[in-house]
Amino acid sequence: MNRLFIVYNPRSSRFSDVKKEVLDHQKDFKGYLVGKYEVEKTDVDRNAVKFSKLLKDGDFVISAGGDATGVIAVNAILKSEKDVTLAVLPYGNFNDLSHTLNTKTLDDIKKNTSKKYYPLEIYVDDKFFRYATCYTTIGMMAEAVHLYDSPKMRKTLKTAGGRKIGSYTNLASWYFKNRHKKIFLPDFKLNGELQPKKTSDYAAINGKFMARVMKGREDYKNSKIFRSETDRLTNFWRLIKLMSKSILFHIPGSETKGDILEFIEPATVELQAEGEYKTLENIKKIEIRKSKKCLKVISN
Repeated sequence: MNRLFIVYNPRSSRFSDVKKEVLDHQKDFKGYLVGKYEVEKTDVDRNAVKFSKLLKDGDFVISAGGDATGVIAVNAILKSEKDVTLAVLPYGNFNDLSHTLNTKTLDDIKKNTSKKYYPLEIYVDDKFFRYATCYTTIGMMAEAVHLYDSPKMRKTLKTAGGRKIGSYTNLASWYFKNRHKKIFLPDFKLNGELQPKKTSDYAAINGKFMARVMKGREDYKNSKIFRSETDRLTNFWRLIKLMSKSILFHIPGSETKGDILEFIEPATVELQAEGEYKTLENIKKIEIRKSKKCLKVISN
């Protein structure tokens, strides 16, 4: 019998919806032996390693949560090196991966066939760090993700009306309080070229959405290229210009087959992929490239 795993986080702001709309419908998955993976209170990488050890060829995985839950499922599948199909349902704040795949309900999963998805892979000082599906950022906006772990934000996100409005208003408040407090990206070279002083952010974009409202393209379908952008977003008007272009058209960015960020001095920076962040200390180099591995995903 084929096996199906449902990945979920019982501490997420929308767990009650996951239980009602997914976990309580296990009997609907006829022909599958259904198992569950409950995200633990550790971190993305430890969860991914633990889940990867459960997977076998032919398994079907449903990520029922936000982008953070999706990151765990994706990294587990790719680390396992097994022939596994992934489906993603939107039970988070932004749900960029689910919206890229256009899968919103169990019915969407049942009626679609699998397609290839080429993620990004991230290396830190030449050691593998993590896979990312839609985007990864380094610098100020990556550091802002810390905000989502605050008790105040957690409380806001538990209300249906507060999820998106609360996300954006709290981010705006954090931005104006913190944008001039530190250097978010120390002096660095991008692909051998020294970047302008006060550059605050680097972004690699691979999916159709970033933070839900910013539009990417369909580079996840391409095995070789993605797009990247650097900017000084501590300047409010530069941020407004970037957001306007990204919302109305596409995120501005140059096509690349891979980027290498080399810091002039060992640096401490924030890096986040799909909302999951980590502080990297005393590092010299970060490399972003297209993964040679592809995911089998359910996509409409």
